[in-house]
Amino acid sequence: MDFRLSAEQLGEDGHLIAFIGEADPNSAPALKRELLQAIESGARHVVVDLTETTFIDSTTLGILIGASKRLRSRGGDVSLVCGDGDIRKIFEITLLDRIFTIDATRDEALDRLGLAAGAA
Repeated sequence: MDFRLSAEQLGEDGHLIAFIGEADPNSAPALKRELLQAIESGARHVVVDLTETTFIDSTTLGILIGASKRLRSRGGDVSLVCGDGDIRKIFEITLLDRIFTIDATRDEALDRLGLAAGAA
């Protein structure tokens, strides 16, 4: 399955990454690059939108955990947008829902963080 990533700067220290398709070993390096680029550019709050993600594997979970550790050491965080019950269940089973804040919609995540889409 193909995948697509899109990224958007949100304010001074926010970043949104939308992942569309299957998050597997083939797509994981692209997600990792995008996360590292956001962190290196000064983002403290990264929202990863998994709304249109159809599958997620352990490689991707590891990449999200790594990004979260990097940001937490700077006082930041990675949060997720996930409305799909099956994908969300993966985070619950692995207890990663205790590490990541998971919002049902992008608007909920951005409102919670006080970030606005399109603000650069």
